[in-house]
Amino acid sequence: MITHSDRGGQYAAASYRGKLELLGVNQSMSRKSNCYDNAFVESFFHALKVELVYRQEFKIRAEAQNSIQEYLDKEYTR
Repeated sequence: MITHSDRGGQYAAASYRGKLELLGVNQSMSRKSNCYDNAFVESFFHALKVELVYRQEFKIRAEAQNSIQEYLDKEYTR
């Protein structure tokens, strides 16, 4: 798994980076002074939220995971 963020202090903090390492998560950060690094990711999450997440209420995590996977397979990738 990879997590991508801007270069904010909370994401560069040793405590945050240590937790990611414990979980086996690779960290990716945008380049210094390049606001366009995150544009495609922000666009994706906007579409996901507006087209799926805000339109339904999930009772359990598995329901959300299944719905998001279906959205990715059937809607977003086409």
